[in-house]
Amino acid sequence: MRLTFTIIGIMLIVAAGLIPLLLAPGKANAALLKPGETAPDFSTQMVVGDQVQPVKLSDFRGKTVILYFYPKDDTPGCTKEACAFRDGYARFQQAGLVVLGCSVQAADSHKAFIKKYSIPFPLLLDPDKKIAKAYGAANGIPVLGLDGRITYVIDGQGKIEKVYPKVDPSRHAQQILEALNVPSQSSAAQAASVAPAGQPKPAN
Repeated sequence: MRLTFTIIGIMLIVAAGLIPLLLAPGKANAALLKPGETAPDFSTQMVVGDQVQPVKLSDFRGKTVILYFYPKDDTPGCTKEACAFRDGYARFQQAGLVVLGCSVQAADSHKAFIKKYSIPFPLLLDPDKKIAKAYGAANGIPVLGLDGRITYVIDGQGKIEKVYPKVDPSRHAQQILEALNVPSQSSAAQAASVAPAGQPKPAN
């Protein structure tokens, strides 16, 4: 009897150790794209507010695009990441940057996530993971079939400018703003207030 309990105990310990490994975002199956490579174009739908609209990457030619893949709507890490982008969204807009989130969830899930947290940027639909596979973000959590947490910065010519294969959800948006030298709103306001006479103030 003691041997049976011992074996069961060992099995429970092993199982408890494996669960975090199975659920943790891992390395995607496909290779990540590298800076300088052409970003794969895609054609899908995006959820903006409660509306679903067609979208292609080429629609944003001439603008820098922040394309971030995340595992699942309304989960702790993904919520932190989305809210960080939300809280810094005015600065992204001010700098002319486009933010696009992408996961495998359906339109209704995206709509609920957007409404619950007042997310101001579009979330892409990628149920068959074509976009994630093209960008090496598919199967970040293999046991659940969810994307990895990976971000690409795509320049105005459609080239990969920067890749973030490891992301801290709570500060990732700020990390991108700093890397792209986007001034804080207070810095921009200060610069506008001290613009030399006879010169236009920086646009808000």
